[in-house]
Amino acid sequence: MSFFRDKPAAIAAIFVVAATLVVFAWPAAVHWLARASNPAWAEEADALGLQLATTLGMQVRLQPEIVSVGVAVAPVYLNPLRNANGLVPERVDEGVDFSGTGPVYAIGDAVVTSATAEAGGWPGGGWITYQLTDGPGAGLQVYVAEDITPTVQVGQHVTPSTVIGYMFEGVDGIETGWAALNGMAASELTEAAATGGADYFPTTLGLSFEELLVSLGVPGAPNRGQIGSGILPSVYPTSWTG
Repeated sequence: MSFFRDKPAAIAAIFVVAATLVVFAWPAAVHWLARASNPAWAEEADALGLQLATTLGMQVRLQPEIVSVGVAVAPVYLNPLRNANGLVPERVDEGVDFSGTGPVYAIGDAVVTSATAEAGGWPGGGWITYQLTDGPGAGLQVYVAEDITPTVQVGQHVTPSTVIGYMFEGVDGIETGWAALNGMAASELTEAAATGGADYFPTTLGLSFEELLVSLGVPGAPNRGQIGSGILPSVYPTSWTG
């Protein structure tokens, strides 16, 4: 019964003891927590019987990996024919020929340099060019010609999500490849050294653009394995896959 009579005094004594333990234990706790990022700290803690410290240390060391999971980098270029209907690769010539219908996107961030539905010399009349502003092909120009109706204007800034035109089921389908600044296919330039004509297809520049398209998931053309005519000017990357 004396315990109950002295209960206030006992409680006060317990509080004093608990406070004393906190005061003396807190620096040690801070010491161990501060060392949680040290790879050797858990072993030292285990030697003292602090098994909980090992678990906490593993959690701290894993934290940067957990934070990094799910971080994604948006691709620079995307498949420009990803939503075309009935897409069929036909051949590599000055560029790459396709039949089908539907939207055609820009490959990457770019500025439109030409857009017309009435271009002479190209079956179907369509002609769109844009200059890439990002990625390994920055500064190079791309053309989409023949059976296509433009939906963009000269000077317009476009992205891989921009529909630049709609391909329609005409006589020849579309042709897309590297363009020259003077409004023609780059394969026709003197420095490309491609003679031209059906006997000289595929061209080396056409195969260069074919490689880029295939790296983006576009189906390969039947003649992509042939040797190209002409040379690849130094401004064009030799590989698009890394």
